Formats: sequence, structure tokens, C-alpha cells
Amino acid sequence: MGAVHLYLIRHGESVDNVANLYAGSRDAPLTNHGVLQAKRLGEHLATRTAAAPAPITHVFSSNLQRAHRTAMLVAPVSPTPSPQTGDADALASSKLREKHFGTGEGQSFGARSSGDRHEGAEDHDSMRVRAERFVDEYLAPLFACVEGERDEEQEGGSIGTESIIIVAHGIILGVLARVLLAAGNFGSLATGTSDQQQHFSWSNTGYLLMRVKTMPPAVDAKESAAGSRGGTQNAKWPHLKLEIVEVNCTDHLRGLKKTRGGIGSAKFDEKQKTLSAFFKPTASKRKHEDS
Repeated sequence: MGAVHLYLIRHGESVDNVANLYAGSRDAPLTNHGVLQAKRLGEHLATRTAAAPAPITHVFSSNLQRAHRTAMLVAPVSPTPSPQTGDADALASSKLREKHFGTGEGQSFGARSSGDRHEGAEDHDSMRVRAERFVDEYLAPLFACVEGERDEEQEGGSIGTESIIIVAHGIILGVLARVLLAAGNFGSLATGTSDQQQHFSWSNTGYLLMRVKTMPPAVDAKESAAGSRGGTQNAKWPHLKLEIVEVNCTDHLRGLKKTRGGIGSAKFDEKQKTLSAFFKPTASKRKHEDS
């Protein structure tokens, strides 16, 4: 049965997370700990997608560095080429940027009273439009391919499963998830899926896993006739079913402790050497020792 696994991932810990600042459009870098979180997630997903098997074929991220850097650490090797497109896609999109907090950008969480609002802050409708455009431009063609595989499956063809990585920010990820779950998209929503959307949350590098799969003809007809919860016969993808598999999964962070002395919370420096790299002989040093 054709299927797509959607991993909606929040970026690793950033310096603004540590400082408890409103950081929407601010381009805050990852901390050293945030980089370790992302690497742990990359190892976790590499194992999980290989076991399915559901190779990563597309990687999308916000174009803010904390998200894009996380995406590159999560999927450092080029994703497996998609059978549909013949090539893998990697994209940093402004549509996945976090909510802009207006005058609140860079302020601490406790800098305003509960009744105050940040002037110039982005509203929910604006974020919803961005999320809808992202779905229409990048995910809809992939869903259409999965739905098209339904006919191939009925003819005895071999159908695979693919994984799509989306790395962004907590608020916009919640908006994106609800856009996907909105009525009129899929022919069916798995039981309990509508209820789960009330409890979305994302820790740093936590992920929400959604599964989109084709419905066998017999089940398709039965669920369409019954008007399955959240689904509709007039849906964009009437032969596809959406279900939520996991919410805020952080299994990959078990046992990971932040380095003390402020090192873990410090900005990650690309030029900083690890201890193993520091003691590893350089090429010139080895050449000198060999002579």
C-alpha cells in the first residue's frame, strides 16, 4: 500500500531558547546542545526509516538558520531519490518561518503583562495562508502521486513508502498540522486523529509523525459511505487516509545531558574543534613525522 510518512520536526535548541526570548523572525543560531540534539535525531531517523523501510526522499525547512541547520544535521546525506520525481528535493522556504512577534521580537517572555499584545505581530490567518501555500506547492504533488499509486497497486504493482522531513518552529508547525487535518483534504481521518490535534506540542527536535496512505477499494467505499470522521467524499485526496502516529516524540534524546559550565548553552561554532579532532594529527604533521 502506498504511503508517506510526514515528520514535522521542531529545530534544535537555539541561543534565544536558552535566553527565554521571543524569537520568531530573529535568526538565532543553534547552541552546542542544539547541534547534539539534531545529530541524535538524525541517527534515530536513519535507523527508523531504514527499518520501515521508508527512505527519506524530501527535506523541507524554514529558511531561518536554527531550522535549516537542524535539517542539514538530521539528513546530512542526500535523501534517496524519489521514484516519482527521479531526484530528491531539499528546500529552505520562507513559508515555514516562525510567527513574527512584531515589537516583541527579542524581548524576554516576562517583559510584558499578560494582557498586552505585541504591535505588528503576525496573526493566525497570515500563518494559515503561508501553511496552506506550502501544502499546495510542495506536499500536494506528493500526495497526488501516492493517490495515483492506488491504481498501480490494484494492478499488482509494487508500492513503496517514503519519508518526508519538515523542520520548522513550534507555532508554525502547529498551524501546518491543523491545515493538513482540516476537512476537505483527505478522504478519511483515523479514529482519534481529530482529538489529538488539541494536544500538539514540540520540544526542541521533537517530532509529530503523520502517515498518509491509500485506502483499499473496499475500505474506501465503506468509509466514504459512512462519512468517516473528518473525511469527505469531495476531498482533494478522497482515496487517502491521514493518521497521527506520534506526538512530540523525543526518544532520541534519552540519556543526552547538556554540557555544564555554560558550554552546552553557548552558540555553536562551526570552526570549533572537538577533542577528538584536536588531538588528531594533521596531514602536514603526519608528513613531518614520516620523513
